[in-house]
Amino acid sequence: MEARNEAREFLMSRRANLAPEQAGLTVSGHRRVAGLRRGEVAMLADVSPEYYAKIERGHLAGVSDTVLESVARALQLDDAEREHLFDLARAASGAARTVRRRRSKKWVPRDSLTRALDVIDHGPAFVRNGRMDILATNALGRAFYDEVFDGAGQTNLARYCFLDERAKVFYPDWDAAADVTVSILRTEAGRDPRDKELHDLIGELSTCSDAFRTRWGAHNVRRHGSGTKGFHHHEVGDLTLTYEGMELTAEPGLSFLIYTAEPGSPSQERLQLLASLAATSPARPPVGGHPTKIQER
Repeated sequence: MEARNEAREFLMSRRANLAPEQAGLTVSGHRRVAGLRRGEVAMLADVSPEYYAKIERGHLAGVSDTVLESVARALQLDDAEREHLFDLARAASGAARTVRRRRSKKWVPRDSLTRALDVIDHGPAFVRNGRMDILATNALGRAFYDEVFDGAGQTNLARYCFLDERAKVFYPDWDAAADVTVSILRTEAGRDPRDKELHDLIGELSTCSDAFRTRWGAHNVRRHGSGTKGFHHHEVGDLTLTYEGMELTAEPGLSFLIYTAEPGSPSQERLQLLASLAATSPARPPVGGHPTKIQER
């Protein structure tokens, strides 16, 4: 994930995805490219063709925020894509947006964080990092994601999605779930390009999964803050859940996510059933009992 190649491939993919008509350009005759030409992006960004060509080759070091904003507008980048472009520029300048690292250690959730998870009993709640490792969870979250902990996922949602066949049942719209998973990892790669464990995970998934490798090459990114998802849990059936994600200010790079069901809905009844089943099942080790090794931030 060398920064210059990342920037080049990202900008080329965004340019290829934007048709001239979408950019307000009138075209005629045969075009050899599906999206915009470099010269058209340069014109829309109000920079010289030579300078934009340099930018698209991945030479982002020293490019001003004003020019980056102009390029983002020309390519009609959404908020996540724009943020990713700025992350790539910071990485190219040797100033990736990471908090100063200390020595590697096993991460264990604070007692206060564990208590915060435990008081949530109407929906699955968990903490994950940008590599999609589940680091801590409440009891319902442990039951909800039991296959992630007990199989090929190894407590990692991305491994589960691409390396565990059960994921194609758990996610009824598996293609959409796979797209989101890769987009989250791609976003994290731009945010923290020096994360060796992320490099290793991407290498593993690229080697083991054609579906991952194809999606990784698309260079799509996204924010994962809130929305609605469908699931099929092997014990209780179909669930339609909304989710809210929050960054942990005391733990930069970690996210706190909560799933809930519409009150009075079949999904709420099935979540309650799952909670009852979890309460009467043999005790399983908490996620905190398998501390996931991450870089302390």
